[in-house]
Parts: sequence; C-alpha cells; structure tokens
Amino acid sequence: MAADSILVFYGSYRSDRMGIRLARFIVDGLIARGSNAELIDAQAIGLPMLDRMYKEHAPGTAPAAMETLAGKIRAADAFVFVTGEYNWGVQPGLKNLTDHFLEEWYWRPAAVASYSAGRLSGARANVAWHGSLAEMGMAVVSSTLTVGPIGETLDADARATGPAGNALTRAFGRFADDLAWWTEAVQAQRARRDPPY
Repeated sequence: MAADSILVFYGSYRSDRMGIRLARFIVDGLIARGSNAELIDAQAIGLPMLDRMYKEHAPGTAPAAMETLAGKIRAADAFVFVTGEYNWGVQPGLKNLTDHFLEEWYWRPAAVASYSAGRLSGARANVAWHGSLAEMGMAVVSSTLTVGPIGETLDADARATGPAGNALTRAFGRFADDLAWWTEAVQAQRARRDPPY
C-alpha cells in the first residue's frame, strides 16, 4: 500500500515567523509515521491577492505556481492547515492561498493546527477554519492541535521543548491517528464509488 500523500499548508507572511516551527514539526511527525508529507508555504508560493481562481483561468493559462499547486492538491490524499490567529480571525495569507482553489479540495480529509504567542493557542482561528474548509468540500477531522505559547513549545529547529512541548508530542499522536483513519476511509470510498460531483 502506498504511503499517504499529505500537504501541510502554512500561511504567515511575517518577517519573524514562529508558526513555521509547528508546520515543520507536523511535517516531520507525519514523515516519521510513514506518510509522504510536504510543506506548502504560502509566502514561498507567492500567489497574488485573489483576482481569478484557478478554475477561472483558461486551461494552460494559469500562473505556473498556481498550476503546480493545483496538481499537488488534486494528487494529495489529505491536508493539514497550520494557522495563526490575527485579531480573532484567520491568517490572510493562508486564506488567500486556499481561496484560489475549490474543486481541487473536494472529497479529502483536512485537519487544523493553530498556534499563538499566548495561551489561547489560536483556538478562535482554529474554529473558523473548520467551517471554511467544510464549505470547500473537505471532511474536517475533529482532532485539532492548539499550541501556545508557540515560543515555549517548539525551538527554532521545530523540536518540542519543555512541558508544553511534551504536551504537543502527546497530542500529535491522536491528531495524526484521526487524520490517518479518515484518509483511509476516504480512499476506500473513492475506490468503491466516484464522488457525486
């Protein structure tokens, strides 16, 4: 059986990005469990502010970065969205990247991990993402990761540190198990029957 292909999306455009530590921790953890996990960094992809969605471009005319990412999304088995919280809301960079696509997301599971510099761990953004991802056709798993304060949980090399890091390491197992169960379930259903649209 082939390893699951999981895309881990991260969306901060700030100069001093702390959340990238969580994104790397998740990628490393998924790889250690046998998945093919890849970090998709919105800042590195560099899509413009949303004007035309991928599907609104004539075939073969979408910007190269958008075309490449559309192919990766279509080929993935599951997704993880790593989000900070800005003023009780979602990160604009991650939301902008996500909104460029629609049908490409359909019928795959997604999980959400959030973080903040404070103790609330991006929980409000985490909740907001559940509705957005479901609207875009993903099955959002119930397990989440909430990390805060991020600077006391993961060091600069994305290694768990201290009591908060130990808690994250324990929570990651359930998070990854939940995503893996739904990934297998969706793969089995797609093999039995084509999605209805």
